[in-house]
Amino acid sequence: MEFLIGGAAAIGAGIFTNPLEVVKTRFQLQGELQARGLYAVHYKNFFHAFYAVAKADGILALQKGLVPALWYQLFLNGVRLGTYQFAEKRNWTFNKDGSTSAVKCVIVGAVAGCAGAFSGSPFYLVKTHLQAQAASEVAVGHQHGHSSMTKGLVTIFKQHGITGLYRGVMGAMPRAAIGSATQLVTFESSKEYLAREYQVFQEYRLFNTFVASMIGGIVIAICMTPFDVVMTRLYNQGVDSKGRGLLYNGVPDCFVKIWKNEGLHGFYKGFVPSYARLGPHTVLCYVFWDALKKLESDYLNRKTTDIVHS
Repeated sequence: MEFLIGGAAAIGAGIFTNPLEVVKTRFQLQGELQARGLYAVHYKNFFHAFYAVAKADGILALQKGLVPALWYQLFLNGVRLGTYQFAEKRNWTFNKDGSTSAVKCVIVGAVAGCAGAFSGSPFYLVKTHLQAQAASEVAVGHQHGHSSMTKGLVTIFKQHGITGLYRGVMGAMPRAAIGSATQLVTFESSKEYLAREYQVFQEYRLFNTFVASMIGGIVIAICMTPFDVVMTRLYNQGVDSKGRGLLYNGVPDCFVKIWKNEGLHGFYKGFVPSYARLGPHTVLCYVFWDALKKLESDYLNRKTTDIVHS
């Protein structure tokens, strides 16, 4: 049940935030391995990117990759949030006095994030390919040409087998570990602090969730964006006949090449859309998660009461 609740919460959030993911992906691939000023800037800023995508490919292009994105959210957060809730119910994330343990949250969050990222990796691979696809005048990064999620998965499997479907997963796992750990720690700690210090957050649970999520989004965007850029590059790069990347040999090689060619700026490409996505996604995900957990708790309490009365 924990895994279904986590996955359902993330799917609800993903529907609303997918356009931000499309824009973020385009920014992260723009000017790949080129110094500033030496490449065409198709996406000038956060707001212009939405206009450029819609003008070149139509308004529906802002929801490119939605289907694999939702499947990815189901697997990633079903495993990630489900594992965290499983651990939380058994008090693995708390100190002996009942307070939240930052260290334990980091460990549980990182492990849960890695497991979730691995399970959903094939869907993220195709999602990235579909979101990067664009009309030639605004195209960035390698263009894979998939017409749908299913055809993309089948094509990759036929060409490179199961290992092809997990191309880029080594970039996804550190990103997920850092993102998950910082998200879960900042969310739980912020929510606990706000409820303890301010009466209004005790009375209005959803308001507490909203503010704690926005705080978490800031921390996540700062810590995770460099790893997010690397992951996007590894997933989207073209490959040779043996499935080897044409630009990067792995995570360390990708970090080094971005630093040498693009500098620190390269690691924070897409920071604004990243936070613009992470903030609402975190808010929506945790609002849905808290609401679903409360429904589960209320249902179990009613069931227990019915059994006692019978």
